[in-house]
Amino acid sequence: MDAPAALELPVVFRHHAFCCFQQRPPGHPRGSCSGLGAGPLWERLSGQLQAKGLADASLVATGCLGFCGAGPLMVVYPAGVWYQPRTPADIDEIVQSHFVEGKPVERLIVVLKG
Repeated sequence: MDAPAALELPVVFRHHAFCCFQQRPPGHPRGSCSGLGAGPLWERLSGQLQAKGLADASLVATGCLGFCGAGPLMVVYPAGVWYQPRTPADIDEIVQSHFVEGKPVERLIVVLKG
């Protein structure tokens, strides 16, 4: 049997922002990022990426990222940086500093304990 042909994909995105869109009912013991105000933040992120013409950055809607109490959460790859934005200004700072300038926003980084 022949080996499958290698598939070469173009490098399209410099940044992938995986953003939790998980929605659980009010009062659910785990909570959810949407319940903690994620929706307007992700709308802001999408708008900022478009406004700045960042075609090399992608917003990916995800389900639960596993740390519900810390939400809203997003993780940016390939750097693997976890962010906990709380305000539209936080989103603007992440876009400008991380996506445009290549510098993570230290004050918004969430450190996962192993």
